[in-house]
Parts: sequence; C-alpha cells; structure tokens
Amino acid sequence: MSFLLRVVLPDKPGSLGAVATALGNAGADILGVDVVERSQGHAVDDLAVELPAGRPPDVLITAAESVPDVEVESVRPHSGKLETHHELELIDQVAGDPENGLQLLADGVPRIFRAGWAIIAVREDGSSYRLAESAAAPETRAGDLPWLPLEKATVLDPAVHWMPEPWSALDTELAAAPFGPKARALVVGRPGGPAFRPSELARLTHLAGIVVTVLGP
Repeated sequence: MSFLLRVVLPDKPGSLGAVATALGNAGADILGVDVVERSQGHAVDDLAVELPAGRPPDVLITAAESVPDVEVESVRPHSGKLETHHELELIDQVAGDPENGLQLLADGVPRIFRAGWAIIAVREDGSSYRLAESAAAPETRAGDLPWLPLEKATVLDPAVHWMPEPWSALDTELAAAPFGPKARALVVGRPGGPAFRPSELARLTHLAGIVVTVLGP
C-alpha cells in the first residue's frame, strides 16, 4: 500500500534524513519527497511512502513523530507516484487547445495539488453553475455561491462560505481562487485533507491567473 504523508519538521540539515531513517526502520520505503512550504524555521514536506501489505498506516505517524519536533499533518492513500509541480506543463496543454482549456484545467489541477477534484464555477444573476469539472467532482448543482466574486485565493469554510453539502463531505478541505474579472472561481477539494497552505493558495492564484491570460476573459 502507498500513502502520502505530510509532515511539518524543523528546517535544518538532517531533519528530513532523520524522518526517512525512522520510516525505514518501520518498514516503509520512500518513493518521493516534495517540499510544500518553508517558513519561520519549519518546512512542510509531502512524502510518498510504501508499506508492506498488512501494516497499518498508523506506524507511519508513530515513526515520523518519534523524531523530535516533527508533526504529521495527514496520512492518506496515494497512487505511489509523486508528481511535483507541473503547472507549466498544464499551461502548455491549455495554450495548445484553448477550446478545451477549461476542461483541461479542471482535469489537471487535482493532480498538481494532490487533491480529489476541481470545479470552475461562475455566479450570474444570483445563481451559480459550473463551467467545467474534473471526473471526481461531487455530482450536485452548485446552487448560489454568495461568496463570489472572490478578491483573493481563500480556504473555504462551510460555516462561513455556503456550498452544497457534498462539497465538504468526507472532511474535504476546500480552496478557491479568483478566475478572471467576472464572478468566477477555481475551486479545489481535497477529501480527508490536509488543509491548503498559504504557499498552495499562492500557486493556485498564479496558475488561475496565467490560464485566464491564455484563454482571455
């Protein structure tokens, strides 16, 4: 079984190596590492790891947190591949096929942000609907999304931002970024977490802005 482990660790030499050693001692093989964020003396890393059959994922948490000052944010099943930032590749695909650009964006964003689904939503005359959606997006009408338009990329809180219930089911973490000058947004859902980090919101904003420039408003 393969899992994606998000860890917060001290941003100093040897920290990641100590985590890797602890995971190896627990029987895990590390398939890949990606730095999500660095700030204020800490780093946030995603580690793709593989466990022998029959071993519970709890051993990953125990092993990683046996290293001083290391915290595990989340553990979730994973494909085993750790695709690093492929924003430019997706932008090239959109530029090469602008007629299908919105669908290409919706399909590509979940892979880039290690999320479950993505939707491009628009609000007009007090109602909202989808312009494009990825394959795993919740099957429901958007209804009205009164928080559109957005001024900046935002972590969506169901208690503050109204949304259809299936969007937040399965402890889904949600983020949205403005998508053009109109009341449109690129919404990303990550079932089971982890929460979207500021660096991820910045990347989402940047990607949405470039695609809008490529496709036009």
